[in-house]
Amino acid sequence: MTTYYYVLASKKFLTEEEPLEEVFRERQRNYREQGKEIDFWLVPQPAFLEQPQFAEHKSRCPQPAAAIISTNQQFIQWLKLRLEYVLMGQFTSEEVPHPLASLAEV
Repeated sequence: MTTYYYVLASKKFLTEEEPLEEVFRERQRNYREQGKEIDFWLVPQPAFLEQPQFAEHKSRCPQPAAAIISTNQQFIQWLKLRLEYVLMGQFTSEEVPHPLASLAEV
């Protein structure tokens, strides 16, 4: 069972108002240098928000939403501090069998 951690905000905030591209690029470079696999993903309109246990977070987040999901708790905590205006939470692979599923149209 894997635990996933996330920060949640409006898609506009995460993709347009915050310089996340730079954060992701630097983190990917660091991971390549250390030989680590990527453990974070940007998920537009995350499907897990449709489950009843996430109703409060969904209702508190402007729609359409986006989430940065990771198996690295420290990274998500760092993002929460850096981004400030995001919701933070966690779930297990048992609770959410498809943690990276998105409702966004391709």
